[in-house]
Amino acid sequence: MTDRSPARRVYLDFTGCRLNQAEIERMAREFAARGDVLASDPAGADLVVINTCAVTREATRKSRQLIHQAGRANPQAAIVATGCYAQIAPDQLRVLPGVRYLIGNFEKDQLVPMVSADRPVFELEPVQRDPLPPGTLGRTRAFVKVQDGCDNRCTFCITTLARGAGRSRPLDEVLSEINLLVSMGFQEVVLTGVHLGSYGHDLGDRDGLSGLVRAVLMHTGVPRLRLSSLEPWDLSPAFFDLWADSRLCPHLHLPLQSGCDRTLRRMARRTTMASFIELVEAARARIPDLLLTTDVIAGFPGETDADFAESLAHVESVGFARLHVFPYSARPGTAAATLPDQVPPAVIRERKAAMLALSERLWESAQRAHIGRTFDVLWESAHGASPAGFRWVGHTPNYLRVMTTAAEPLGNTITRAHITGFDGAALQARLVS
Repeated sequence: MTDRSPARRVYLDFTGCRLNQAEIERMAREFAARGDVLASDPAGADLVVINTCAVTREATRKSRQLIHQAGRANPQAAIVATGCYAQIAPDQLRVLPGVRYLIGNFEKDQLVPMVSADRPVFELEPVQRDPLPPGTLGRTRAFVKVQDGCDNRCTFCITTLARGAGRSRPLDEVLSEINLLVSMGFQEVVLTGVHLGSYGHDLGDRDGLSGLVRAVLMHTGVPRLRLSSLEPWDLSPAFFDLWADSRLCPHLHLPLQSGCDRTLRRMARRTTMASFIELVEAARARIPDLLLTTDVIAGFPGETDADFAESLAHVESVGFARLHVFPYSARPGTAAATLPDQVPPAVIRERKAAMLALSERLWESAQRAHIGRTFDVLWESAHGASPAGFRWVGHTPNYLRVMTTAAEPLGNTITRAHITGFDGAALQARLVS
């Protein structure tokens, strides 16, 4: 006989990368499948799960802040700290109020059963009949983790310490999860990993990512497939031929980190500006409407004024649509933390501001270039209303934010939309019959 006592309420949150998001979303589905109820805030939860990040000092500060906020909102809740910060500095989190479980990255995939071992068996049939729907976590796209860990040794990065060696998830598991998500109504799936481009390398397949993408397009009915961050040295021009299938979204995030070859060498990045530009040109030749974004670090040790000026100029010349700019943050245990000529914090802030200003100019230019075009837009959520209807927000395949007004519900649908203008925050559009 099953226990029909009230289900446990679980609140989940994360900070950091898309991989952390993918892991949290998968946990949410696993908790729901066990009969737990997802809480919208920690105050109403019995269990709180925080997936932490440690890539920068700011990330660790944000991780501690999330745990403190959950503890203050609900002192009775049991808090689970997991993720990279929990892996590399468990003693710093163990002492925080409310933290009852500390689960590192290598046990994270078993987190749900680990914190559910003493739970009663619930009546699961209603949950299994009506699985976790799109939008439960505020999104209509699903992030699917296909790979973890990294074998690179970029001198600034602590990820190798926090997540270990690269390892690929079995293809059949990935396909099964995506087919489940499609059956639940998700319109878009994002493949993600710490070093996504190395998928299959640990299994002896140097072309593993291409094979994975082909298999997803062939064996699932996912309407849209998007790839998260890809290191440029993992890709060849032939890889971009995959975009002949229009379901593959024309947005690439290729982390550059610096536009100066001298800095790239000190970072131990396996690319140069010349090879990066050659790769970008190959991608643009094969992918219509490609939108390209990147990561840039400001103030890396040894970066001179001349190095930064070169980086700024080269980053602008590539024609990125947007930059994700990070001030250099020394992480204990990384090679860069011991390099000479550390850049003063005030100079790092100035360089970050200059890169962000460039990013804003690039982003506005990229959006205005799409005015007058028509795209298929995935509508995700309503943001307010007017006498004419709800204000809906969605994204184009190349990941531009679009807003429209419609009386009918658009959430989790893909419709044609004509871009009519840009208001400084999002593209404005009207629906096309």
